[in-house]
Amino acid sequence: MEYISTIERNILIDEIPTLVLTPKNNTKLHPTVILYHGWGSSIERQRFRGFILSSLGYQVIIPCGIHHGNRESVDHTKAENAGKYFWKIVFKNIEESDKVIDYAVKNLNADPNRIGVCGNSMGGFTAAGVFTHNPLLKALVVFNGSCNWDASNEGFLRALEIPEDIKAPKDLMEKLHTYNPMRNLGRIINRPILMLHGDSDTLVDVGPQREFYKEVAPKYEDSERLKFIEYPKLNHFVTTNMMEEAAIWFDKFL
Repeated sequence: MEYISTIERNILIDEIPTLVLTPKNNTKLHPTVILYHGWGSSIERQRFRGFILSSLGYQVIIPCGIHHGNRESVDHTKAENAGKYFWKIVFKNIEESDKVIDYAVKNLNADPNRIGVCGNSMGGFTAAGVFTHNPLLKALVVFNGSCNWDASNEGFLRALEIPEDIKAPKDLMEKLHTYNPMRNLGRIINRPILMLHGDSDTLVDVGPQREFYKEVAPKYEDSERLKFIEYPKLNHFVTTNMMEEAAIWFDKFL
């Protein structure tokens, strides 16, 4: 396998701090992966994962979510902040995704017909939402996230013991129901989706992903375009094996 050196840039897409990793090759239009970080993470912490994909020939774009980095960051160790901001960040990422994709095509030589999306944890929720929102995206990889938002949210509320007065507001919950990939199967059926999850994940329960896979798998005409891998005894981590599976998936569908 040939590995490719990378050009690294920190840019602003409007107000969004973004790390861009572009393969140093002669390709005029780059197959591109948008990579979303998780709760309490950052674009810098996703840099190495981005380099792995970039070294294989993909341009990687890593946007910073609100309430992270220099975008009015909050204390991510407090459960009440997760209750207040988690879904707000996910929906803001989805809203900003059109801007990111448009910029990538117009300014970063991204091939508009070869754009995929992935993310870990909260970034996995985001990636699933962005993929559902944008039918032109070609492939999705979810690390330790969920495409079954209502069930996952119920689990969060129980696990974090979030008091009623600091739960996300009603309008945000209505948005959750509206944008939930599980409620929008018509927008994603037969599109390439890879889900990777530890079966001992204590932060994002694997159960809702199992339910999503069980619901959606019979509806796929080509079973090769949908894959769910559980890793025995693995907690909330992205492993080398997961990155390899993601690279294989993007190689197949981008």
